[in-house]
Amino acid sequence: QVQLVESGGGLVQAGGSLRLSCAASGRGRIFSSYAMGWFRQAPGKEREFVVAINWNGENTYYADSVKGRFTISRDNAKRTVYLQMNSLKPEDTAVYYCAASDDAYALGPRGYAYWGQGTQVTVSS
Repeated sequence: QVQLVESGGGLVQAGGSLRLSCAASGRGRIFSSYAMGWFRQAPGKEREFVVAINWNGENTYYADSVKGRFTISRDNAKRTVYLQMNSLKPEDTAVYYCAASDDAYALGPRGYAYWGQGTQVTVSS
């Protein structure tokens, strides 16, 4: 089983940038055997898919709402996945969650068995 810890959230003005990190730990399968995803949940709303990346980082899939502004990447040697967020908007305000899928090739919003505790991102107007 993998444990996930997000970091890098904070308060930023509209148009600014943040980089989130998600560090994986735990015994068993190696980090590169997991596909990874980022999700977010705004107050009063359901959790929504943001982006996913496959096991080696060669394939990604973005929600339309963040395409062109957010970039996901991973460093398997460091067991970390990143989310670079640029041109942030107030509507990006949410708790951002990192998740891992047992399917190394998974891309998309489903099939994530492991979740972090989340990190708050607040974008002021």
